[in-house]
Amino acid sequence: MGKQNDGVATGSDDFKLVGFSNFVRSNPRSDRFPVRRFHHVEFWCTDATNVSRRFSWGLGMPVVAKSDLSTGNATHASYLCRSGDLCFLFTAPYSPSIAASEGLDPSSTASLPSFSYSDCVAFAAKHGLGVRAVAVEVEDADAAFRTSVAHGARPVSPPVVLDGRAAVAEVHLYGDVVLRYVSYKTPASDRDNSTPDSWFLPRFEPMGEISSFPQDFGIRRLDHAVGNVPELGAAISYVKQFTGFHEFAEFTKDDIGTDESGLNSVVLANNDEMVLLPMNEPVFGTKRKSQIQTYLEHNEGAGVQHLALMSEDIFRTLREMRKRSSVGGFEFMPSPPPTYYRNLKGRAGDVLTDEQIKECEELGILVDRDDQGTLLQIFTKPVGDRPTIFIEIIQRVGCMLTDDVGKLYQKGGCGGFGKGNFSELFKSIEEYEKTLESRRVGESASA
Repeated sequence: MGKQNDGVATGSDDFKLVGFSNFVRSNPRSDRFPVRRFHHVEFWCTDATNVSRRFSWGLGMPVVAKSDLSTGNATHASYLCRSGDLCFLFTAPYSPSIAASEGLDPSSTASLPSFSYSDCVAFAAKHGLGVRAVAVEVEDADAAFRTSVAHGARPVSPPVVLDGRAAVAEVHLYGDVVLRYVSYKTPASDRDNSTPDSWFLPRFEPMGEISSFPQDFGIRRLDHAVGNVPELGAAISYVKQFTGFHEFAEFTKDDIGTDESGLNSVVLANNDEMVLLPMNEPVFGTKRKSQIQTYLEHNEGAGVQHLALMSEDIFRTLREMRKRSSVGGFEFMPSPPPTYYRNLKGRAGDVLTDEQIKECEELGILVDRDDQGTLLQIFTKPVGDRPTIFIEIIQRVGCMLTDDVGKLYQKGGCGGFGKGNFSELFKSIEEYEKTLESRRVGESASA
């Protein structure tokens, strides 16, 4: 069965969305291999220096580590931005002639064994700025890779042990995006947290302070990484099959669309529900083209649509980010109308104070909740030239639990994914896309 315009049947005969109201959440703890956490996200680009510094400035993520010509890497330049547990890696290629002129095999100098000059150049030409790898820390990268391939994953890069300390491997996720497995040969307690070649990956060296912005805006980790795909059923079935991840939530156009456009979405999660991988597909038969379809056209296929970054204080994070919006930082989608905030006290007055609600309005923060907790969120405009990848800043409130050793932690996905705000987000995206279309339409009419 192919995709249907009603937005509920998708992919194959054994995959059918039931919608948010009918979805029953359960956790079968079905992971095929132990998955600990998100490790890092790698962007492929053509100029890692400038892109990394732009993200560092705009998000309050100091550039803390490097692998480039100065460290002996004649294959690619890679710069690592870090805030809390969130790590963004930016990689760009050097000319293959650099290593060749020194009689070296380019792959021998690379810090990332899977890096390919031709693949990186083709990726940047096809997609523009985008995410190449979503990396997760696993117990054993070799075992995770072999288990994944045995259960249908398409291999991209076999396991490689780096300097006897860490192992990395990659399988295909969707489009030109890979799921990267990272594991360490020693427990975290025995690793030196002062050097990036120990806590991140070997062959990375500390970045000099002169090259970094030392701000901290309060962003602490990656909450979820969202992908856009042409056909949701096939993509979900593929990833579930080789990871064992379970369905955490799902939404259809009837749940989260507008009169003009919409999407279908499923969230996959690992056992502890801290590695969350939502995926979206476009729906058809609406007044306007789905923004997911717009993404797929500009990205030339599937890819990471947005990254949701968890803040420990979203008000502080947004105040700092907005200061930089017009001076090299990130711009935000238009805020909802005043009526949204007049109604907010009735929806979240038991969680947010009047002062916090006022600050939500001033900063353009959206608020939603589920039966367990509350979600505060805001979305940037696309971060590059194309209307493709963007950033979400979130804070989750509630759902605090105690682990086996008595440490407090927050349950994954607390407060949901902004179901009640999707219509406002869609309207903002629709208005933004109209600004991109208006001149083209006018020029066509006058031709």
